[in-house]
Amino acid sequence: MKSVLESIAENWKLEAKLEDSRKYFFNYKEVHDILNKDKCYVIGRKGSGKSAICEHIVKNQNYKTFAIKLNFKNFPFNELYGLNNDKYTPPNQYITLWKYLIYSTVCQLMVVNENIDFKIRGELEKLYPKNTKSLARTINTWTAAEFGATVLGNGGTMKIQRDCSNNTIPWIQRVNILEDIIAEYCDDSIYYIVFDELDEDYRTVNDTDSSQPYIYLLTSLFKAVQDVKSIFIENGKQVKPIVFLRDDIYMLIKDSDKNKWRDMKIEIEWTEDKLKNLLAYRISKDISVENPTLSFKDAWYKIFDTHKVNFGNKQGKKIDSFDFIARSTHLRPRDFIQYIQCCAEETLSKNKKYIQESNIKFVDRAFSNYLKDEIVDEVFPLLPEIEQIMQIISNIRKWNFSCKEFEQEYKKYLKTNTIKEKNIDLVLDTLYNFSVIGNQHKHKKDTFFFKYQHTNMTFNKEENIVIHRGLFKAFQL
Repeated sequence: MKSVLESIAENWKLEAKLEDSRKYFFNYKEVHDILNKDKCYVIGRKGSGKSAICEHIVKNQNYKTFAIKLNFKNFPFNELYGLNNDKYTPPNQYITLWKYLIYSTVCQLMVVNENIDFKIRGELEKLYPKNTKSLARTINTWTAAEFGATVLGNGGTMKIQRDCSNNTIPWIQRVNILEDIIAEYCDDSIYYIVFDELDEDYRTVNDTDSSQPYIYLLTSLFKAVQDVKSIFIENGKQVKPIVFLRDDIYMLIKDSDKNKWRDMKIEIEWTEDKLKNLLAYRISKDISVENPTLSFKDAWYKIFDTHKVNFGNKQGKKIDSFDFIARSTHLRPRDFIQYIQCCAEETLSKNKKYIQESNIKFVDRAFSNYLKDEIVDEVFPLLPEIEQIMQIISNIRKWNFSCKEFEQEYKKYLKTNTIKEKNIDLVLDTLYNFSVIGNQHKHKKDTFFFKYQHTNMTFNKEENIVIHRGLFKAFQL
């Protein structure tokens, strides 16, 4: 099994685009619904596998399926804020921009689609030549005045006629032109336009003035996608924009039409059984790419020792290795990939054949710090003082305590001006929403409620606070 552990250590990645998605991608039900049931809003927690689905869509193209990913990682969003349409009132002023980007991207894909007449493709290629520019530079090119052109249909052919007034057609006026081109010349192929990494400007959400344009931009995107789909469904064209967004950001969008998006939305959620199927698939592919997927038990014990792991007070209890690891996670694929990859590295360094209890427990501390860092990154836009707040939890030195104990310690930081956020209820709600803390059942003391397990629950101040098990080591508990 050493070669399997080596493959896991070297090839399992947190970043989906760095992995071999053709080998590792697990095609579960939600993916089928996105591709076959016209779901166009994919909402999920950070680390739930949204980017992996993006990579899968983009890498699995054929002569009748085309896809481009618009990745907004490290994107200068301020450039987008200036591309609004004044004819619309907030939050709809960016609908025209998003439709323009979608239509331009479809035209790009039509250029490489050999099912479309070569004369049409030749005319489109004059506007959309192949390039390796960044997304920011591409958008700057598309919205520049000199990019303007009038497209005329004539006897079943298409000609691009440059405007006589020095190519100065505003980009806003080109939207209807491109819509007409797609309606007339696009074939019955499927065109996926995937929007990913839209959280780049999600940094100062608690600052209303700076966050409002960002929320308007996202609201406009959802409405533009809805509009585009309705237009081309009527025309019999398969133009399929898909938006991937974190659930905590999606919650910030407030719009009278939001409830209507339910039919087009899918939420990525994971259970232990689904995660076991995912892990069985990945481990099986490391054993043999060609052979059928093993059952979870058979796959798991190809790399893990079969003995149970000791835990609890004086290590008097025993638990399966999967369950021990699951307790430290938020039940996300990313968490398990990180934990198991580190276990493989640790096991190889000790020259062992199987991942044993000592390897699992050694990795537990490093994983705890990883989970804390993940949460800090997620929570910072809502609570910029999250690291100081986590220090308060460390100071209490208990994994189970009352809200009153937390408030007492918190007020010490307020008194010394170490922390400025005075709304303690907001802090507790935020910590609960990101599963830093949970609630302990009033009467069943061994029953805990965490948001990642019970998505519809809210924090209960009348019950004790419990710290998530995966953060114990990071908080030195």
